[in-house]
Amino acid sequence: MSVNPNKAVVKLLALPITWLVAVYFGSLALLLITAFFTVDSFTNQVVHVFTLNNFIDVFSDSAYFKSTLRTLGVATSVTIICILIALPMSFYMARIASKASRNILIALVLTPLWASYLVKVYSWRTMFTPETGVLASLLRPLGIDSPGYGLFAVVVTLTYLWLPYMILPIYAGLERLPNSLLDASSDLGASTRQTLKDVVLPILKPAINAGSIFTFSLSLGDYITVQIVGGKSQMLGNVVYQNFQLNLPFAAAVAMIPVLIMVGYLTAVRRSGALENL
Repeated sequence: MSVNPNKAVVKLLALPITWLVAVYFGSLALLLITAFFTVDSFTNQVVHVFTLNNFIDVFSDSAYFKSTLRTLGVATSVTIICILIALPMSFYMARIASKASRNILIALVLTPLWASYLVKVYSWRTMFTPETGVLASLLRPLGIDSPGYGLFAVVVTLTYLWLPYMILPIYAGLERLPNSLLDASSDLGASTRQTLKDVVLPILKPAINAGSIFTFSLSLGDYITVQIVGGKSQMLGNVVYQNFQLNLPFAAAVAMIPVLIMVGYLTAVRRSGALENL
């Protein structure tokens, strides 16, 4: 009696996948439940008493609203910049570079992922250090001050960190793009600009959305980069980190904001087929 290899693989992976899904959604459920608790003001211990005060404080305080807008702005900016950089790079790698050069370029794109996250962030901190940083040394002869630490440094650093996650899906999408479509567009008299706009970009939309899921979500939840190069800037991740020890239920309520944002974002891009490109 023959055994279907596909069914055997599915059965083999069913248990670990079920375990991972249970742990992930179980953690989210516990996070949501904790957000409805409170803490004892004297001992700082969690008190299992149902309350909506944490959510009321989060959504009624203008400081947290500004932090949410700031976090969304940074995540959106990083995603847009990654798209603008990744499109020409991926196009060159997939359509112009020779096969040998293509392999080298892919290796160069992947190489930063092997380096430590903290090493890369502290390298950018050195770049943005006021007065003595590399940027300050380069801009001083031009009469321009270094931007120093702040949201600009955060956006630049996060763009560097997550750019490979945008390049690789777009590169994969361009590799699957049939040459016949480009030839047909050229034969019909379309300019290069028209071909990119009406042929290439619509086909690449799922790949771009797939890459944006990584860049947007990773930027949305980041807090270490903001602590190192953000100066006095605060994002939602920092608020969660600062309240984790002092008020766990409130930190859980704040942490639900990026979770809800990502649920809405994933729902919005699901119809594009982006999830199939992950």
